[in-house]
Amino acid sequence: MDFYQEIKEKFCHLIKEDSIWSSRVNVVNVRTLTPKEVIGKPDRDDFPLLRGKEVMIQANFKGSLGQAFTDMPGNYSGTLQEVFKMPLVNNFQRAVFVSSINAVLRHLNIISKTVHCRDKEPGKCANHLKDYIKERFGKPRVAFIGLQPAMVQALSANFKIRVVDLDQDNIGQEKCGVIIEDVSHTKKILSWADIILATGTTTVNNTLTSLLIEKPIIFYGVTISGIAYLMGYEQYCFCSH
Repeated sequence: MDFYQEIKEKFCHLIKEDSIWSSRVNVVNVRTLTPKEVIGKPDRDDFPLLRGKEVMIQANFKGSLGQAFTDMPGNYSGTLQEVFKMPLVNNFQRAVFVSSINAVLRHLNIISKTVHCRDKEPGKCANHLKDYIKERFGKPRVAFIGLQPAMVQALSANFKIRVVDLDQDNIGQEKCGVIIEDVSHTKKILSWADIILATGTTTVNNTLTSLLIEKPIIFYGVTISGIAYLMGYEQYCFCSH
């Protein structure tokens, strides 16, 4: 079964008794956020969000918020059924779909980590991550999918780590003490690693399923909150709201 079709079926099964599905009054409104709205004033300025490499969109469903990172931002308004009828052929449509799931499941009090952390919290989250990994896995080799500089810096000081990223401006550059590798190396890096830490944005750019091998995988960030719940994935998002 197609990955997104499976998500749709699990979501629909979960809410099948709820009137929000059939109502044309309950509309999902999606808008693009500014970096300051998303992350405030963090301790560092090299987050992709602050460099314009990715943008956060936010879905609002009956006052509950769900966010998702994407490189194809935009605004949208439609019923839940209309969201689910979109073809999901590009990163904008998938971001609307993913953020809407986050907002609706937040509205239903099924999930809670749907809004990005702010100010000093990203640094706090990264520092906690290294302890989390030590407690869970000891001293593993880490495949890190999608450059998140605060996390990479915290992990590289404690573990062997290799990082891949889609941003061509980062490829071959040393970031936080690690040379950033092209995604063409992903398969080799996954083979090398003991565990995988992957950005939840893989739900938007349609690369998630390629990471699902017989090794522990943890997805970080708010983007994947709803899908992590529906699919049973482990999510790390220590300071989200």
